[in-house]
Amino acid sequence: MTELLGPAEIRALAAELDVRPTKKLGQNFVHDPNTVRRIVDLSGVGEGDVVLEVGPGLGSLTLGLLATGAEVVAVEIDPVLAGRLPDTAAERGGAERGGAERLTVVGADALRITSDDLPARPTALVANLPYNVAVPVVLHLLAELPSLTSGLVMVQTEVADRMAAGPGSRTYGVPSVKLAWYGKARKIAAVPRAVFWPVPNVDSALVAFERGEVVSSVDRERLFAVVDAAFSQRRKTLRAALASWAGSAERAGELLEKAGIDPKTRGEQLDVHQFARIAAAAG
Repeated sequence: MTELLGPAEIRALAAELDVRPTKKLGQNFVHDPNTVRRIVDLSGVGEGDVVLEVGPGLGSLTLGLLATGAEVVAVEIDPVLAGRLPDTAAERGGAERGGAERLTVVGADALRITSDDLPARPTALVANLPYNVAVPVVLHLLAELPSLTSGLVMVQTEVADRMAAGPGSRTYGVPSVKLAWYGKARKIAAVPRAVFWPVPNVDSALVAFERGEVVSSVDRERLFAVVDAAFSQRRKTLRAALASWAGSAERAGELLEKAGIDPKTRGEQLDVHQFARIAAAAG
């Protein structure tokens, strides 16, 4: 049976490795087994799934994922943590189900990995993501790994709100639209600060994601350029905000009208399909 890590085990492992969690790497380790079980249960992963975990740290969530019977590919940038994780899985990962044998650790930066760096095609992303790179990591992985069909990530609450926001919301912005390009994101649960070591000074939440159908045949990078421009000056109308992208405010107005969008509209009012129409109008 898999033995999950509690507060004493987390601190013992950290002391053994002389690991001091750093803000630079966004390291806050989960030490509550019930929180791990909840995350794993909400993720819905099991036998037959190949789970990509980013930033496994000392292995709290890794052990919970292995307990489902899934294969786990853990991407860890810290070489000390990456080197210890297979041993932790062997010691606590449920030998009767071959837990350690279903784990592959990849020592790499998740912002730079491609499918060629991984031993298998992951079907799900389940991770406690470093707060400072959560959105770039998710967007990079969705772009690079088309096999990813679902995800459940733990992020800062403010980031979770932005990831799952819809048009018209004050938290709606670039992350909201870009994630919507790939599918549907939902904020599904809050996570208390007390389950982490060290205790972060922000609240956390779980965001679930499901990849959807292709929004448009328009080039993704072209659409993302429109989105970046539209939100670079949130308070301006789209005609003004898109002026530098289009070449002039007049040209931006023409493209907006061609796309069926009122030039006086602001970016926060448009959904991903409307942004795609603007990108398509530019040719």
